[in-house]
Amino acid sequence: MIPLRKKEIENKKHFFLAPPPFKSTMPCIAEARPAASAISSISKETTEEIREAILTHKVGGTFWEKPLARCFRAILALPAQYEFSTAQKALHHLKQNFRQTDILLLVPELTCHTKKLAKKLHLSCAVAGKQDPHFLMETVQEVVAITPQTFQLDICLLAALHGKLVTLWNSQASSSKELSSSEALSIICHETCYFSPFTRQEVSCLHTVELLALWKRILLANREIGACMGMSLWKRHQIGAFLAMAPGKPRFFISPTQAIKACFASGKLKVAIWATRLPSGIQEALSHANIHLVLVEDGFIRSIGLGSALQPPASIFLDTRGIYYDPAETSDLEHILATYQFSESLLVRTHAVIERLRMRGISKYARASTTFTAFPSLKHQLKILVPGQVADDLSVLRGGGEIQDNLSLLKAVRKARPEAYIIYRPHPDVEGGYRKGALSDRDILSFADEINRDGTITEILNQIDEVHTLTSLAGFEALIRNIPVTTYGTPFYAGWGLTQDKGRIPARRHRTLSLTELVAGTLLVYPRYLDPVTHLPCTLETVLDRFEQPDVWRPTYWMRLRKVQITLHKTFSALCRNLTFSSVF
Repeated sequence: MIPLRKKEIENKKHFFLAPPPFKSTMPCIAEARPAASAISSISKETTEEIREAILTHKVGGTFWEKPLARCFRAILALPAQYEFSTAQKALHHLKQNFRQTDILLLVPELTCHTKKLAKKLHLSCAVAGKQDPHFLMETVQEVVAITPQTFQLDICLLAALHGKLVTLWNSQASSSKELSSSEALSIICHETCYFSPFTRQEVSCLHTVELLALWKRILLANREIGACMGMSLWKRHQIGAFLAMAPGKPRFFISPTQAIKACFASGKLKVAIWATRLPSGIQEALSHANIHLVLVEDGFIRSIGLGSALQPPASIFLDTRGIYYDPAETSDLEHILATYQFSESLLVRTHAVIERLRMRGISKYARASTTFTAFPSLKHQLKILVPGQVADDLSVLRGGGEIQDNLSLLKAVRKARPEAYIIYRPHPDVEGGYRKGALSDRDILSFADEINRDGTITEILNQIDEVHTLTSLAGFEALIRNIPVTTYGTPFYAGWGLTQDKGRIPARRHRTLSLTELVAGTLLVYPRYLDPVTHLPCTLETVLDRFEQPDVWRPTYWMRLRKVQITLHKTFSALCRNLTFSSVF
């Protein structure tokens, strides 16, 4: 055989490892490597690891497209311009080993001309790039391609990686060449360089494959969701990005009946509903219709800025079993913590995340500042932090057990630690006037020694000896920093051998976890993350990078409107109190 000239399989603007269309315009993640540096230093072991990752995760090519309705054993790929005699020769070559009904004609686009050609050749016809190429590889044994470009070349590269027989012909069928797996890997690994869509910095080919694998898992899960409910207007754009299906996103509904109809119409039998805004009777209606409920909630590394102040979330949970703050039933998080087999690589990654959270002082809503107020030196007195919670928060109502309010919690802590120096920190949502649960300073200081309102939660954690909490996330954040935690309710992190538990722990939680395993399940396995800059699915590490960039978290229109609303509410409340006081005297 005569080797093909490089330009006959060159592909400058299209790349095998390409992103799914989560948005109408996607960032470029690859470009042709300059000829002078086309020979990279990637080892043979690494290229084989890349091949295995591509085949295992089934990424590369248009992996986000739907599979064809039927299987084929051979593919004939023709370009837009070709000689009919060449097509006949290629078909004759394939017919020596395959029945004509088992050969698929793959064309760049479906036109009247290609339809006539398929009919003339008595072949089934499909457009390259409009189906999942990995489905084709399950049965295809041979590919013949005439000067393949773009999506047709993707098919050839993937088939070669699978070890299929791939023959590339020139337009006159005067020369041909078999494409080997090593040559396909060279095009993917050595002749292409890759970039992070989040930083625009060059990354490895394997890193890109792993990102595509993450995106594939997310879009496949998103495609099961047929409708959304209970989403506030200000967060719908963000939730739409979280649930993008590449292309498109689920619709938002107020009416349960309309949501159920939309699910049946699309064949996607899941409804995603914000966990704290479940419409009355919706669970029974969905169960009767055999539609599954997915509960949505904010993640634990969420944003710089409060959700109650309408800062869009950079992380959420999609829970198919229950919700993490309700111990009455198993949630996906509890199931993960009870059963997940944590790999060594995941634990190494988690250890790096823990160190970063500690060093940067990152919590759910903030990162530590450079200055903060220190507590008085108390050499011989135990310093205990009691974090306040929102009075009507479902984690309190469902997970608090016998204690259902902040004052009762303070009483219980004082009784348990009568000699300790107790510091009470009101919840930021309550302090900001966004939520219920405010206590008077007088009531607080009846049981606490100090009220702390300054700095971030992580700055305070660095100065105390213990945390005593009902169900607050501050307990989890304290565990991350190796601070002893006593729980009085049933938070998600209780019952795994890492806390002193005074509340009722479900018998389901019988496993003993290390801190690294608890953090891995809670922050890496359970949540979804979305880059606040590109609005693309990402890893926790990308969100942590954004926590270092304050400009990313600038106030939105909704946040400014919310701030005005709260200011007016506080002014009006103060005016009413003054008028009431004046009328008394």
